[in-house]
Amino acid sequence: MPNGVLASVAGTMGAVWLLTGATAIAQEGQAKAPAGKETLDRTFGVRSGGDDEAAEVQKRVDAISDETDDLLAQYRTVLKQIDSIGIYNQQMRKLVASQEAELVSLENQLARVQGVGRSVTPLMLIMIDAIETFVALDVPFLIEERTERIVELRKLMTRADVTNAEKYRQIMEAYQIENEYGRTIESYRGAVELAGRETTVDFLRFGRISLVYQSLDQADSGVWNRETRSWDRLDSSYRSAIR
Repeated sequence: MPNGVLASVAGTMGAVWLLTGATAIAQEGQAKAPAGKETLDRTFGVRSGGDDEAAEVQKRVDAISDETDDLLAQYRTVLKQIDSIGIYNQQMRKLVASQEAELVSLENQLARVQGVGRSVTPLMLIMIDAIETFVALDVPFLIEERTERIVELRKLMTRADVTNAEKYRQIMEAYQIENEYGRTIESYRGAVELAGRETTVDFLRFGRISLVYQSLDQADSGVWNRETRSWDRLDSSYRSAIR
C-alpha cells in the first residue's frame, strides 16, 4: 500500500479514536451529573433544615429574653418594696426605742415610788381620777369595760396586801390600755339609746377618730359627734359601707 494511503488511513483511525474517547467522556459526565445534583440538593436541604433550627432557637432565645425582662421587672418591684419596708422598719425601731426609753423611765419612777411609801398614795389616786375623767370625756366605746377597770383600780387601792409598786404597775397598765385604743380598729356589739329606748346595735370603732353604730336590722346607722356629744343619724348611703 502506498505511503500516502497509509497516512490517510492512520489519520482517519486517529480521528475515530478521538471521537470515540470524547463521546465516552461526555457520556460518563452525563452519567455522573445526577449524582452531583443529588449532592447539591442534599446541601441545600441541610442548609434549609439548619435555617429552620436557627429560627426555632431564635424563638426560644426571644422567649427567654421576654421572661428575663419580666423577672427583672419583678425584681425591681421587690427592691422598691424592700426599700419601703426598710424605711418602715427603721421608723418602727425608732418608735420601739422611744417606748423602751419611756419604759425605763417608768421603771425608774416605779423604783423611786417604792421608796416614797405613803406619799405616793395621793399621786396614784390622782392618776385614777384622771383616767376616770378621760373616759367620761372620751368617745363612748366599751364604756362598761373601761368603767369596770377603774372600779377595780379603786378597790385595789384599799388593799393592804398589795404593795404600792404593784398598785402603781396596774394603774400604768390601765393607762397603756387606754393608749392602745387610739391605734386599733375593732367592732363589737353593744347597746345605745335610740328614740328614748335602749337598742342593741353593732359598733365599729376607728381608733378614737370615729365611732359608728348600725342596728341589727341595718335600718338605722349613726356616728358619734364629739362636739355635741350625741349621735348623729346617717342616711342609707352609709349602710353598706358600715356593714
